[in-house]
Amino acid sequence: MADKDLYEVLGVSKNATDDEIKKAFRNKARHLHPDVNKEPDAEEKFKELNEAYDVLSDPQKRSAYDRFGTIPGAASGGPQYVDFDDLFGGGFGMGDLFSTFFGGGGSRGGGRPVSREGRDMGRSLRLTLEEAATGIKREIVYDRLTPCEECEGSGLGPGGQEIECTECHGSGRVVTVQQTFLGAMQSASTCTKCGGTGKSVSNPCPECDGQGRVPDRQRLTVEVPAGIRDGQQLRLRGFGEAGMNGAAAGDLIVSCRIEPHELFERDGDDLHARINVSMFQAALGAQIYVQGIMPDEEVMVKIPEGCQNDQIIRVKEKGMPKLRSTARGDLYAHVTVTVPKKLKRKQREALEKIAAEMGESVNPERPAWQKLRDAFN
Repeated sequence: MADKDLYEVLGVSKNATDDEIKKAFRNKARHLHPDVNKEPDAEEKFKELNEAYDVLSDPQKRSAYDRFGTIPGAASGGPQYVDFDDLFGGGFGMGDLFSTFFGGGGSRGGGRPVSREGRDMGRSLRLTLEEAATGIKREIVYDRLTPCEECEGSGLGPGGQEIECTECHGSGRVVTVQQTFLGAMQSASTCTKCGGTGKSVSNPCPECDGQGRVPDRQRLTVEVPAGIRDGQQLRLRGFGEAGMNGAAAGDLIVSCRIEPHELFERDGDDLHARINVSMFQAALGAQIYVQGIMPDEEVMVKIPEGCQNDQIIRVKEKGMPKLRSTARGDLYAHVTVTVPKKLKRKQREALEKIAAEMGESVNPERPAWQKLRDAFN
């Protein structure tokens, strides 16, 4: 794609409006999709068309392309979106939407699919622990079937109207009879011409082919509340797959996935962190300041006298915010008492004196080279 004009790929001018770009993409996609076009290069051309639409339908990417003549994100392996997984089996992209669209149960010869609600769709949104603590607004990009603007979701073209299906005579069911060794066997099945509605469309909408919905790329800002937990879901009503022929749309279910943190480990609304304390601070007590989870937050951890290694100190209300509440969980500091690896001569003598006063046995005998080193120090 580096040497191709994206506007030429879509067949629009550089001054094309967003609506013109969208319409051009849909029209070309109908003819280039591998389910319809059996030319050997149809799949490659469809991918090029999809990539061109990805850039030109995004105002920021289009602006960058117009200025520099390159495809944003190409150096890093193509367009970068929020990580997502479809609830109904793996990634669901524009190609899958067109496959659903072309094989969506409608009859292009005048049949009409069953009016049914759209599916729920699922996406995964990755967050840092800090973003989960403060809450965040994040734009996500995904492909879905949206209501057709030309027919307002009805599936009817200009002057189109519903008529009784000539195949099932309005019943929505077709009865077939088979002769077997037991005699005539009768069975009923959904009418393939009208999709079970009992109705046909005299003039279906040319934009959506009578389905009332078309494939499109959706950009949506998701507001993640503070305190969201890993695996919790946000349900956005009406942003899933559009229903057929005006039926209600499904919902978009956003699953929040929180990445591990280098300092904090989360347990519900509480946070656990390990802090290093010197042997002197542990013995005498101290006030240690550590970085909190909230922006520019310093948390004071009060080290008691005689603090032991692996002792846990609780700091109230310094954990994660509780979902839809002003309260916070607690911070649990796990203490690691550190011992200096090297001591100067005077420091060693001071410790030896303290050890003697406390009646502790130490090894005062030291090699000559260590004594010489202390002398130089």
